Amino acid sequence: MDISARELKDRLEQKEALNIIDVRDLMEFQTYNIGGRHIPLGKLAQEIEEFDFEKDDELILICAHGVRSRTAVNLLEQSGFSNVRNLKGGILSLRKLNEL
Repeated sequence: MDISARELKDRLEQKEALNIIDVRDLMEFQTYNIGGRHIPLGKLAQEIEEFDFEKDDELILICAHGVRSRTAVNLLEQSGFSNVRNLKGGILSLRKLNEL
């Protein structure tokens, strides 16, 4: 299931405790991030075993455009996570909202 940039922005502004996983490369993450846990997509499969999340916790996956995070969502769902969401349009859509 997707989460819109507007919904995520609203929830961040409300200071909600969110489980955000950023699957971008390190350089992308260092350039701009919203404070999520950084796990590059290429390392996600091995990191799943060490997650401290419950299988039904809401996990919000983000990347630049929403493509890598969609792949990450599928990987987590195949590993038994049931409440995984993809940031539609990626972090770029969130940044556009922040510029308004």
